Amino acid sequence: MAPVHLRCLLIAACAAATPFGDAAAEMPTELEEIVVTASLRPQRLGEVPVSVTVLSDKVLKDAGLQHFEDVLGLVPNLNWSGGTSRPRYFQLRGIGELEQYQGAPNPSVGFLIDEIDFSGVGMPATLFDVDQIEVLRGPQGTRYGANALAGLIKVKTRDPDGTRDLRTELTAGDDGVRAAGLVVGAPLGESSDGSGWRLVAQQFEDDGFRRNTFLDRYDTNGREELTLRGKLRLQPSADWQVDLAALYVDLNNGFDAFSPDNKLRTLSDQPGRDAQLSRGGSVAVRGNLGGETLQSVSAYADSSIIYSFDGDWGNNPYWGIYAPYQYFSRFGRDRRTASEDLRLLSKTTAEQGGFGWVAGLYALRLEEDNNEHDYSSGQLINPPLYSTYAATSLAAYGEAEWRVADALTLSGGLRAETRAADYHDTNGEHFAPRDNMWGGQLSLRGHLLEASSWYATVSRGYKAGGFNIGQFVPPSLRQFQPEYLWNLESGLRYADAAGTLEGQLAVFYMWRVNEQVSHSYQLVPGDPLSYVFFTDNAASGRNAGLEGSVTWRPLPALALGATLGLLDSKYLNYNYGDRSLNGREQASAPPYQYSLTAQWGRDLGWMARVDVTGCDAFYFDASNDQKSWPYMLTNLKAGYAAERWSVHAWGRNVFAQTYPIRGFYFGLQPPDFPNKLYFQRGDPRSAGITVEWRLH
Repeated sequence: MAPVHLRCLLIAACAAATPFGDAAAEMPTELEEIVVTASLRPQRLGEVPVSVTVLSDKVLKDAGLQHFEDVLGLVPNLNWSGGTSRPRYFQLRGIGELEQYQGAPNPSVGFLIDEIDFSGVGMPATLFDVDQIEVLRGPQGTRYGANALAGLIKVKTRDPDGTRDLRTELTAGDDGVRAAGLVVGAPLGESSDGSGWRLVAQQFEDDGFRRNTFLDRYDTNGREELTLRGKLRLQPSADWQVDLAALYVDLNNGFDAFSPDNKLRTLSDQPGRDAQLSRGGSVAVRGNLGGETLQSVSAYADSSIIYSFDGDWGNNPYWGIYAPYQYFSRFGRDRRTASEDLRLLSKTTAEQGGFGWVAGLYALRLEEDNNEHDYSSGQLINPPLYSTYAATSLAAYGEAEWRVADALTLSGGLRAETRAADYHDTNGEHFAPRDNMWGGQLSLRGHLLEASSWYATVSRGYKAGGFNIGQFVPPSLRQFQPEYLWNLESGLRYADAAGTLEGQLAVFYMWRVNEQVSHSYQLVPGDPLSYVFFTDNAASGRNAGLEGSVTWRPLPALALGATLGLLDSKYLNYNYGDRSLNGREQASAPPYQYSLTAQWGRDLGWMARVDVTGCDAFYFDASNDQKSWPYMLTNLKAGYAAERWSVHAWGRNVFAQTYPIRGFYFGLQPPDFPNKLYFQRGDPRSAGITVEWRLH
């Protein structure tokens, strides 16, 4: 339970708020229209022929606290692999990376923040002043190409709107949770055309929900997260708009999450770090050329990552007669991306004029430097491994749509992409693969009734091949081939005329060719750092299932919601060593995920919300048959909002469920080093208060 003084503080905060009768504004009875911006052109949700979840700013604020991690359970068939302080590696419909200890960056899930590419390094997704998060499931072969085999996640922060805005927010909770945020925005001069600027700053800290009993510290797994963002919108003329965005996110987090006894109590004498400093910016220009619209998006990102950990998770007194038994590993990554997306769009769409089209050119330059240092009792075990990697991707794409009948639209898209990479390391390894790939989609969408729409899509996605890096990777496993994915999908969306009920349902069948599979194994018993990570190709794989969501507002002040993701995933015709994986579920692919939400309240006045999210057991890896277990988490929030201020109390994982987010199976404990499952536990129960003051 929360400490007594904190519980008293929560009660006092609620008691100090104004009575029910002072609520001044009703919650709107109509559900807001959702616009998806991660597609080739902004589209209403009902016009997008893929399975999409959009988390609005209100959902993020009411259901979240600090990071995208807080609301992941609200997205059907989205999972993430732990082993980090914040989610960095995601899986959509069972497809995605589990880690990148070594290896060239080659993500399956695209990740954008204000059009800045953070695919494979998605930790900077803090939630303060975020407008919405869009999750597009299934291959985005036309929209995004090689980095979106499984789908695309886009974080869109709030834009300047040409008005004055001032907001501050303070948060305090148990386990050292404390945060302070500030938002300032204003128009440019006396302009009323929407031009303006917006600045955001937030500092968040917590102690990490662990106690290191050997060092007698509570902060070895703690988080220190600084977010700075800025946006500027210019309107040079009535037909042209320029949007500039910049961010600086410093996640200076500790990493002390594993223990030999799988407890929240850790024993390490050398706690690690999981720090990521990301800087980036984007410039989006959109203007009218007369008959068409020209759009250019230029973006740059630079991320410096330090990832280190205590390799034995213990200390010499703990290991006793087997000491010295002391291992430590440190990985450094510097990752830079520069991209340009130049796009020409027709003036009208199929809905507006019967025909519409988009044509574009895309270029991405990615550079990454890696270094690996492994220590035993303070001494280097092997020479440090330094590597440099660079890849250039060039693509041309196009999409056209036709209104073939009054309630029927046909669309098709195609993307051709070439990816050339170059790799060198201090072991003398050199690879220069080049892959030519293509993908696209063909969709049919229409309306059944005025309030409902449907779609059917066949799409093809792709992911470039690559190579495995590391001290112990055998030569025969150095390289792996590209993967291709065919996706058959159909969906139905409904929104009643009153705007009080909406829902969507999608069913899909995906066929993976040359499926890329992540593996790991321990090379030398008694050396926990001789853990080898590599990617291999399976013959094929199959992923099928459904995603559904529904939102219902039976009363103006009551909203009910539910989501469901079902997934049936299998490796096909694949052996790993002497183990046959034919027919086995894929890693990090839970057969079901769900959420249930109830929120009562008004825009002003009292509110209360409960979120229940659940997840089935899933395999941790393809290398072994160890699984997690099903779990259900409950989050609560309640409080009061006046016109200029608000106070809310919140509780996360209020029933203190124990649940794993990453697991490894290997020999750690002397003298015999038997293989055993070691897992990282998710955060336990926490509670706190958030206070906001705003001037619009």
